[in-house]
Amino acid sequence: MLNSIKTKTFKTLILALILSSTSGFAQTESLWDKASGWVKELNLNDESKETTVTSLITSHLTAVRNWHNSHSFEEVPAGINPRTGEKLSDLDRSIIADSAMPDNVHTDLMTGLNNNLTEDQVEFILDKYTIGKVDFTMKAYREIVPYLKPYEEAELIKNLKEAREMAIDFKSMKQISAIFEIYKTKNEQFLNNNGRNWRKMYKNYVDKMKAKKESNQ
Repeated sequence: MLNSIKTKTFKTLILALILSSTSGFAQTESLWDKASGWVKELNLNDESKETTVTSLITSHLTAVRNWHNSHSFEEVPAGINPRTGEKLSDLDRSIIADSAMPDNVHTDLMTGLNNNLTEDQVEFILDKYTIGKVDFTMKAYREIVPYLKPYEEAELIKNLKEAREMAIDFKSMKQISAIFEIYKTKNEQFLNNNGRNWRKMYKNYVDKMKAKKESNQ
């Protein structure tokens, strides 16, 4: 009972500190509950560490939310993508706006997580931010790319993990998916440059799935 009271009191103090530079207690408390749910799944069995890590994640989620909400995509001129020449979409502009968030928001989170958790535990939290996109995408690669070699798999995973760490600093799932698309394109280029033909492999996979579906009807 006493520990429960202490935990609730500490939570209130942490939220008050976070709110000292933000607004919206109810929204921030909701983010705390979200972060707390992730941390509980780690089964740390250390109340002090649980509170520390929950605070780190809540502070990060709050900063990402506040930056996104206070920096509209309309602040970014509707120009063109210099790599493709295509007009920037509203999603492109929102990513540009949100990517200007101060670097310390990201580094504070990662430093704190690495100081308090194991590597596997940090990866678990990052997967929570990105709804398991690394594992989901790797599963697809293993189905699409025949006889995937160890060095190929290592490179694909490395790029997806880079995408995951970048994606945690964006608020919407559309933005997170767009960040992953950047690195998925990079992976496709890697496979093409190493003797694979991504378009052909993907077409073969789609044809195989269609044939399987038809055979089951």
